[in-house]
Amino acid sequence: MAGWWRALPRAVRRYPWPTNVLLYTALFSAGDALQQRLRGGPADWQQTRRVATVAVAFHANFNYVWLRLLERAMPGRAPRAVLAKVLCDQALGGPVAISAFYAEWSDVLAFCTAGQLQPCSCSLENSLHWTLWFSVGHLPLLLTTGW
Repeated sequence: MAGWWRALPRAVRRYPWPTNVLLYTALFSAGDALQQRLRGGPADWQQTRRVATVAVAFHANFNYVWLRLLERAMPGRAPRAVLAKVLCDQALGGPVAISAFYAEWSDVLAFCTAGQLQPCSCSLENSLHWTLWFSVGHLPLLLTTGW
């Protein structure tokens, strides 16, 4: 076990893209599973599998490439550089990621029947609220929500 643990940082440095994609997908899927658990319902592993598929197919790769592009275009850690990166991310990267999220949701909704959607009719409204809220990025530290 100790040899494997020491080899992990070397593998991460050597293969950053697959490592980031796998980590992002694991966190995305774990977040979905935790949300299901906190809602008190039974675990829906098909939904978690769909979330993992979307994360691996689009979100993880997009975030890796987009954030590297931002770092190369605007290098630095000074407050001005960080603010420029955040504003650029929110103005360009955020809408792309949100559009992909809703494109995925429209596919999910297309496969559901009206009877399946009726018990949780507020779930789409909730997901819209949280997607828009998290798309603001770092501003949730300054603002509060009343929903």
